[in-house]
Amino acid sequence: MAKQVSVLVGAGSIGQAIIRRVSAGKHIVLADYSLEHAEQAAMMLENAGFECSTIKCDLGSKEDILRLVEFATSKGEVTNVVNAAGVSPSQAPVAEILRVDLYGTSVLLEEFGKVIAEGGSCVIISSQSGHRLPVLPQDQNDALAMTPTDELLELPFLKEINDTLKAYQYSKRSNVLRVMYEATRWGKRNATINSISPGIIITPLANDELHGPRKDGYLRMIEGMPARRAGTPDEVGDLAEFLMSSRGRFISGADFLIDGGCTASYWYGDLQYLKATH
Repeated sequence: MAKQVSVLVGAGSIGQAIIRRVSAGKHIVLADYSLEHAEQAAMMLENAGFECSTIKCDLGSKEDILRLVEFATSKGEVTNVVNAAGVSPSQAPVAEILRVDLYGTSVLLEEFGKVIAEGGSCVIISSQSGHRLPVLPQDQNDALAMTPTDELLELPFLKEINDTLKAYQYSKRSNVLRVMYEATRWGKRNATINSISPGIIITPLANDELHGPRKDGYLRMIEGMPARRAGTPDEVGDLAEFLMSSRGRFISGADFLIDGGCTASYWYGDLQYLKATH
């Protein structure tokens, strides 16, 4: 009997929280830009009873994604795909954000959509930042959703972006639109695909921010949102587990904000001051 395979791209805290919940008895393929990072995650998962293998993968490289698909399918039938990889506005320039977060995610969805097992499922980690972009013209929505992947980075309105935050927001909006488009294709295999848009979630990177030079801004943001606290990777994992389980089979092509009400406060509450800087 063929082994079932779960694929995780981006072996950080959120991705690990999700993959642990959906991979009992399955082989986990851990893909990360840093092979060392993937191997560290594999060691933790193996010590918890999971079977793992690792591969280096640059999400923004189509060649790496095709190599990952080949590697994963060699282990068995791919039933679960989780993409938690990406770069942030403070980590990379505009072109790199668009290459990895926008183009790379789109290629990943397209290529795994060709091999996902009957009844499989996928979750893409997007961001609350995509919800801070105003409503786009319909032609831009359509272009982000349906443009052939090899032509995405040539879209004229993307070439006009010169700010890393704007590049990140467009990338995350694109993730949500691309998930909607791909849901119509994945559905032909009776497979579901959804995105999750987290807010401030405590990961090692976020913890550094909360104790670094920009901590006051983060703490003020947390204080101004309804939950008045940051979230945890396990809370994102619980939501993803539901979406990828038998209970979530009627949900596909959807995006779920999990941000403690931060986006609501950004548009209509105490965090409206952020609009001036965004």
